[in-house]
Amino acid sequence: MTRIENYIAGEAKPVKAYAPSFNPYNQETIAEYPLSGAADVDNAVASANRALRDWRRLSFRQRGEYLDKIASEIEQRSEAIAQAITLSGGKPISEARFDVLDSIDCYRYYAKLARAQDSQQNAVVETEADDLSSRTRREPVGVVALITPWNFPTVTTSWKLAPALAAGCTVVLKPSEITPLPESYLAEICAAVDLPAGVVNITYGAGETGAELVRHPDVRKVSFTGSTETGGRIAAAVAADIKNLSLELGGKSSIIVCEDADLELATSAVIGGIFFNNGQICSATSRLLVHESIAPALLERLAAEVAGMKPSDPSAEDAVLGPLACKAQFDKVSSYLQIAKEEGLNALTGGGTFAHPSCELMIEPTIYTDVPASSRLWNEEIFGPVLCCRIFGSDEEAIREANNCEYGLAATIISSDETRADNLAFELEAGHIWINTDQRVLAETSWGGMKKSGIGRELGPWGLAAFTEIKHITKPSGV
Repeated sequence: MTRIENYIAGEAKPVKAYAPSFNPYNQETIAEYPLSGAADVDNAVASANRALRDWRRLSFRQRGEYLDKIASEIEQRSEAIAQAITLSGGKPISEARFDVLDSIDCYRYYAKLARAQDSQQNAVVETEADDLSSRTRREPVGVVALITPWNFPTVTTSWKLAPALAAGCTVVLKPSEITPLPESYLAEICAAVDLPAGVVNITYGAGETGAELVRHPDVRKVSFTGSTETGGRIAAAVAADIKNLSLELGGKSSIIVCEDADLELATSAVIGGIFFNNGQICSATSRLLVHESIAPALLERLAAEVAGMKPSDPSAEDAVLGPLACKAQFDKVSSYLQIAKEEGLNALTGGGTFAHPSCELMIEPTIYTDVPASSRLWNEEIFGPVLCCRIFGSDEEAIREANNCEYGLAATIISSDETRADNLAFELEAGHIWINTDQRVLAETSWGGMKKSGIGRELGPWGLAAFTEIKHITKPSGV
């Protein structure tokens, strides 16, 4: 069993208390992680503060070189990190390997983007004032708190850490207490690339640790990915200090399948959109809106496909579904299955827990049809392998149904008519929309949502900008 330690000022730092981390498949203890208190958080923030002055004075190019080195070190440990993701979160090993590759791509992308920034510093601003000149600089926000979720450890960390470091910020990272093991490799990686002490600090713990970090007076920005409920509490907590804030929160995304859709493509997109990572994805397309003319054919295909999907040992090479990540998440999803029974929903597939000899945290892949718009399952984020379906008769109806939601993170459109698909995409209230493809998130594009799905954007140049402040320097012309 591995004992994980906090990583502060470039060193492992023991704490007073530790908690066990469990493998959700067999409930074996795989690690112990620190329960960081206020003093531990204060030490981590102080370390980041000390490192900030020198780190921010490096050129973008120099900081980008560190990101390239981090990517290379992750590559060398890619299989070990993927195995740790599967062990701690129950994600099928094939999916975990994709996650590691995505994180490597993210560090490489921000290394490249950083190299292009130095030439843009001190850019001249074109003004109408003949007697004045002005220049633009982007400066780092300062010490930032990064709070990451359990469903995509390593990936979500890279989405925050890479742009924060590129911008010149120093960091205190608080990984999820559900998946501390894969994140623990980061300390080893920072040491391997000779990252200056204090630039990256890691404090482990549960919600109390995150709360200490959020309210610390020397933290100038909080970047959080997780539930909408927790995001709301964080927003309230930072309001008094007017801290910079980025929130990537929940979703209840739709996949719209038009009558001209390729059924094979539609089936693949629906299955991937809801059952990847057991539906434990903020962008999961958990609402299927299918045109009435092809609904019977598509549902028949979906039922046949899901019939062959059985939860199993996630470490097996052929695993497609594993357990849910923890007992609390299993209980939450199970409660929605009970609500579905109380609401009298029609289960096309599944609708219950899955009996497995080695695991008690498995849910049957579930599809409900003809779900009323008033249903709690249609409106609330379940975060599990549960799909709700409704039919539509016109594009206007599909748009209305999809937008009638308090979230606005993502959506998918399946149609053979490119113009029609584009028009639907223009009307949908969502931050990222896929047309006739799976949910691939490119490092060059933005990630984030509208409405209660969050504040701000990650990835792309927008992700870098989120960790910077704009400074203008104005003086008399010719000086």
